[in-house]
Amino acid sequence: MENVASYNPKTLLELRNQFPNLNIKVNGYPLIYLDNGATAQKPKSVIDTIDEYYKTYNSNVHRGVHFLSQKATDRLESVRKRTQAYINAENEEEIIFTKGTTDGINLVAFSYAERFLQEGDEIILTRMEHHSNIVPWQMACERKGAKIRLWEMEEDGSLDLEKLERLISSKTRLLAICHISNALGTINPIKEIVESILKPNGIHILVDGAQAVPHTRVNVQDLAADFYVFSSHKIFGPTGVGVLYGKKDLLNELPPYQGGGDMIKDVSFEGTTYNELPHKFEAGTPNIAGIIGLGAAIDFMNSWDWELIHQHEDDLLSYATDQLKEIQGAKIYGEAKQKASILSFNIADIHPYDIGSILDQLGIAVRTGHHCTQPIMEYYKIPGTVRASFAAYNNKEDVDRFFEALHKSIKMLS
Repeated sequence: MENVASYNPKTLLELRNQFPNLNIKVNGYPLIYLDNGATAQKPKSVIDTIDEYYKTYNSNVHRGVHFLSQKATDRLESVRKRTQAYINAENEEEIIFTKGTTDGINLVAFSYAERFLQEGDEIILTRMEHHSNIVPWQMACERKGAKIRLWEMEEDGSLDLEKLERLISSKTRLLAICHISNALGTINPIKEIVESILKPNGIHILVDGAQAVPHTRVNVQDLAADFYVFSSHKIFGPTGVGVLYGKKDLLNELPPYQGGGDMIKDVSFEGTTYNELPHKFEAGTPNIAGIIGLGAAIDFMNSWDWELIHQHEDDLLSYATDQLKEIQGAKIYGEAKQKASILSFNIADIHPYDIGSILDQLGIAVRTGHHCTQPIMEYYKIPGTVRASFAAYNNKEDVDRFFEALHKSIKMLS
């Protein structure tokens, strides 16, 4: 791919210029894309990599001895190795390709429940979880007769670790928690939670990393995570692809989630022998182009100067937050001390959907609603929020355009 390494303030524009979709117009206005928490735009290197697969070596994987199949298999499996290195997993077999974060959580919830959950056992969830990290655990607990325990959040959107300690009992089996809240931007102290509370009590953890991987270098061994899941489309890759990391010994204990081709060694009507990791959890033809595209996205992110990107995103969030606080009637949801590039808010009694609709007419893409986190909205007693979420390719001009449009929206709706 094109070398985009070591960005400095002069070349942040070069990063932005690699995203063709950022140059389009919406309703006659240049697009200002601030919906990165939902999905990120794609750089040319990712688009070209997917195009190359379909044009030059389209084939199925793991089954063919011909040239195209071998090339596709090699390219796909190389992504597994690059993903292992990217999140610092100990073993290549610990990288399972999925359809996305939701699929990864469902896989773990089903298989973990089959292996470890018994009647009366407990799973702890925080209030700030995405529905994808709530519903699969509810389904697992209903099936096994286990219970959900709620780790309540604080008014500012943070978590009090002492509350977690009080929730833990001899029946606690697992904590499922987001690394970064998609609705509040809160960065949760995963390593501290594991080392000080979970590990001494023999409790497992699943971390929803969908919002974290785009904004930080994740080291699963340093976090001591048992399971970590994320999606390709949040990190500038294609949709329909994700990654489940799991510790090898745990994954070996879990039964398969789905049956079919590639997850077996031998099949007869007398019985079936399952494949080794990682293929035990990868039934059927995978999203080959998508996985190869994920590899290109990881290559793209590997080229970044992460220290610069962190500073840039922090500056954008601070710049936008300061402007929002100057607006009369503005209420920010999520003001934890450790926070990523998400700004959720409401303006007085104006419905967030109305603001989002007018912003769209002015070329501004934000997200409105409950963001698949209805328990958070229930906590604050609101129908939803306006959410502006930033990525590395955004800049202060985007923020200025956003607030110019926001002021117009407020004036029209007041």
